[in-house]
Amino acid sequence: MHAIPRPVLAAVNIDSYSQYMKWLTRDSAARRLGVKPATLYAYVSRGLIKAARRPGHARESLYAAADIDALLNRHGDARRPREIARHAMAWGEPVLESAITLVRDGRLFYRGHDAVRLAQSATLEETARLLWGIEGAWAPPRPRPLAITGSTPRARGLAFLSRRAADSPPSQGRAATHLAEEAHALLTGMADAMTNEPGDAPFHVRLRAMWNLRPRDAQLIRRALVLVADHELNPSTFAVRVTASTGASLAAACLSGFATLTGPLHGEAAARALVFLQACDRQGAATALHDLLARGEAPPATGHTLYPHGDPRAAALLAALKPRQLIAQAISAAEDVTGKPANIDMALAALTLQLDLPPDAPFVIFAAGRMAGWLAHAMEQCTMRSPIRPRATYVGPSPEA
Repeated sequence: MHAIPRPVLAAVNIDSYSQYMKWLTRDSAARRLGVKPATLYAYVSRGLIKAARRPGHARESLYAAADIDALLNRHGDARRPREIARHAMAWGEPVLESAITLVRDGRLFYRGHDAVRLAQSATLEETARLLWGIEGAWAPPRPRPLAITGSTPRARGLAFLSRRAADSPPSQGRAATHLAEEAHALLTGMADAMTNEPGDAPFHVRLRAMWNLRPRDAQLIRRALVLVADHELNPSTFAVRVTASTGASLAAACLSGFATLTGPLHGEAAARALVFLQACDRQGAATALHDLLARGEAPPATGHTLYPHGDPRAAALLAALKPRQLIAQAISAAEDVTGKPANIDMALAALTLQLDLPPDAPFVIFAAGRMAGWLAHAMEQCTMRSPIRPRATYVGPSPEA
């Protein structure tokens, strides 16, 4: 397993004894919190604890004691385990260690590489190898295509993973090289199934052919696939890790993720944004927003808990897309009403509308790109050799005497 990257810190001048006493060393901070250093770094990356370089020690950092105390107080002075666990399940404290993806200071990193920068030129396949921790030349065998039927890319994707999950061996105890080859076969097979056209071309090229796009539009699809390739422990990825933690096959783990992605609160969020943008395109942003608010609904796909100052994935994709005026006005109007910047779901919806893609295109792009991340998390979870098994707080009727 790769080492957890430490946060990159700005230099802070700590020039007096009183200032110095307001900061703790790594070990002292971790001990006060009762966590491992990796979790401490995660707190820093989420903006919960300020960190600074230790004067005269270029490789050592200090951590703000006040922030640590505030974090402890959020869960009660005694840090009750029940309260900590409850908050951890909804954008709370980290629940496991991972070396794959980091969200820090409004930026997204894949194994230390800026995802926005990667998306400028990398393919999904190249990004997948990075997420999987594969270095140097790698030429896995081309898997034999499976005959998959289904009326939509989503149906064919589910059918492909179901078929592979039924036949694939458990992941537990298998060599990392074997798992990597299987991951390659699954990503390639998903491209075959979703586009209904087996081949060796990258995923974005095959999606371009399926949607009959211009070559330059394929670059926008490529960029979008890379930007959504992974995003830490979102619901579908957590489902993948729970399944993989039991030793199930990589295909079974990805099937769990794909099924979770079909939920309206996860992978279908961009569908609501597309409906909103289409209404704005027909009626104008002012009328569409008035009707939306009159129904008691808020504009969709703005704001993100991990990016209070704006989703960098959305900003990068929209900058490359250069939405036409009506789409840009609709996005701006939604941002003005909510006071929050557009997120990646809005950007995928804008891409779909501008390129005249099918309504299910945001889901297809999201599922195709996220396959790379699901496989990375499944393989990483296999190294931990322990099932993910949280406890529940019982709130039902009292037991009988």
